[in-house]
Amino acid sequence: MHEKLEETVRRHLSAPFLRPVADHTRAAFEAVEEKLATADRPLILDACCGVGDSSRVLAAQNPDRWVVGVDKSEDRLSRERVGDNPENLILIRADLNDFYRLAEDAGWRPERHYILYPNPWPKPGHLKRRWHGAPVFPSLIGLSGRLELRSNWKIYLEEFAAALRIAGYESTLEPFEATDPITPFERKYRDSGHTLWRLTAELA
Repeated sequence: MHEKLEETVRRHLSAPFLRPVADHTRAAFEAVEEKLATADRPLILDACCGVGDSSRVLAAQNPDRWVVGVDKSEDRLSRERVGDNPENLILIRADLNDFYRLAEDAGWRPERHYILYPNPWPKPGHLKRRWHGAPVFPSLIGLSGRLELRSNWKIYLEEFAAALRIAGYESTLEPFEATDPITPFERKYRDSGHTLWRLTAELA
């Protein structure tokens, strides 16, 4: 694991993230809030949802819940898919470094929070681009609920588990067999023989 992981995480836990929120993300968040207000349902957050396939599956599996899929790429989110989106699905383009802070400030408490196959940013100089090494990490875990990450890069999840321990949370890390892949990366890695890993944590 990165030699400066603990130092970096503790610094972020002790100091607020003061970067101004981008106008487009604030507008996107306000649009989501307006939609959520139309029906009182538990919330599932699918962060870094890419083309939104995982969000569509989660929405279909949980018709009595809101599923909010967030990704920074308009190109990925606009990829054409067969059929209509479920009515309980909201796909939104936003910068999660800002979206997480807005969600925490608004008191969001998602029942489940997924981060599936995030970019591992494997070079040593990329630590602050990994979610557990980013200044927004305190807001990410501040949303509470059941957090689940999946990756084919075990050390990423080991680092995330270590960051959670520093913040006072325990987690479970285990191999994961994707019998029904819900993201293109999950299918790609499974079909190419990668071992898939899953981290789960219950955040108060």
